[in-house]
Amino acid sequence: MKVTKDAIAASRRLFRLSSPQGKLDEDKLRHVIKAVAERKPRNFRGILVNLHRLLRLDLAKNHVTVESAQELDDSTAEGIKNKMISQHGEGLTFEYKINPALLGGIRIRKGDDVWDGSVKAKLDKLANAF
Repeated sequence: MKVTKDAIAASRRLFRLSSPQGKLDEDKLRHVIKAVAERKPRNFRGILVNLHRLLRLDLAKNHVTVESAQELDDSTAEGIKNKMISQHGEGLTFEYKINPALLGGIRIRKGDDVWDGSVKAKLDKLANAF
């Protein structure tokens, strides 16, 4: 579906209104979506589509994926969690995955940021140097 510039601008304004001080208020966003669906303003479908996209991006921005070659012990997982919360604030969600292809080390992904301390990444970097 092609979303017009007006619908994108309107959805951004509505999303900012439901995110005071940069933190998403789910109740306000529900109210905004309900109001848009009931009133059906011009390009309301485009507004709803872009609101969904903005919500998905906001949720991904606060989701942390920790990959390791083996299962992490509780103290290591807790240490990573505490460090991420101290650097990036509250409201993060964490997901721990086992990825044997890493060979060793840890890869942490938060939104678009990736911190890769895996053996595989170091070997790939070394291979590319030659």
